[in-house]
Amino acid sequence: MTVFAGTVTSEQAVAAFAPQVKGRTFVITGAGQPSIGSSIAIELAKASPAHLLIASRTAENVHPVITAIRKQDPSIKATFIQLDLSNHDSVRRAAQEILTATKSKIDVLINSAGNMALKKYTLDKQGIEMQMSVNHVGHFLLTNLLTPALLTGAKSPYGARVINLTSVGYQISPVRFDDVSFSNGKTYDIWTGYGQAKTAQILFAYGLTDRLKDHGVVAFACHPGSNLDTKLGSHLVMDDYSDVLPTTKRNTGQEFSFTVGDEPRFKTYEQIGATPLIAALDPDLAGRGPAYLQNGEVVEPVARHAVYDKGEVDRCWRLTEELVGQKFEY
Repeated sequence: MTVFAGTVTSEQAVAAFAPQVKGRTFVITGAGQPSIGSSIAIELAKASPAHLLIASRTAENVHPVITAIRKQDPSIKATFIQLDLSNHDSVRRAAQEILTATKSKIDVLINSAGNMALKKYTLDKQGIEMQMSVNHVGHFLLTNLLTPALLTGAKSPYGARVINLTSVGYQISPVRFDDVSFSNGKTYDIWTGYGQAKTAQILFAYGLTDRLKDHGVVAFACHPGSNLDTKLGSHLVMDDYSDVLPTTKRNTGQEFSFTVGDEPRFKTYEQIGATPLIAALDPDLAGRGPAYLQNGEVVEPVARHAVYDKGEVDRCWRLTEELVGQKFEY
């Protein structure tokens, strides 16, 4: 198995696994510029994929990425499909368009879209708290609707993979199964909302693999690292982060850990896509899923609520089925 230093770049990760890129179809959510998703897409373009499809909310943010892909290699099919993860009608429409555009064959789905620590309590169109909605629920619905294409991709030599971009912020809170939307905002906390959404993404990776591993589809959850070049936390000031530690302690009884499996903690823009790319491409990881990765390595989550537990995994799956109004059984 290839071992990478914590400073590995996205370019190095793609170069190491170029055969796992060539001729394959990748679907990436939220790859507007600048973002982790866009850095992943542009690096993948250097290794001759057949098709890079970006599903994102705002076309004008994605057009520079599509242009960069085509400039890198005009032979690559580069597609944009509009997707609003907070609107389930939009997710269902986009899923059908993606299935058509990919001819119902997807090798790798990278769920990279997200939001973080929204200061104002906000509900999506369905009445779900917005951090849970965009980070987890919308991706849960999209991924399950794209499963027929993933199952087709799974018939290829490398199988199919789903990558959920989570965060070490999962430590802040477990999934609030009895009050996902914070009593209509009465008990809302920006970091607890972020923490439960990031935990849900990990549990979803576990649950999806439980259901599809025997069919050749494996899911991983990844913390890409911290980076100030993307716009994810642009609305926050440093004082906002001071609440992370006490909120974690209050919610879980555990201390927040900045260091376990996360050195170096901050990544350059050239490094920020490396761990998700390793999770998506490394053939030696196929038998290790489901798993959580930091710094290019499989590590055990430090918070108890994110360690694999079948009861909690299935509970999260059932809750999310209720939120999307549809059951997915395999």
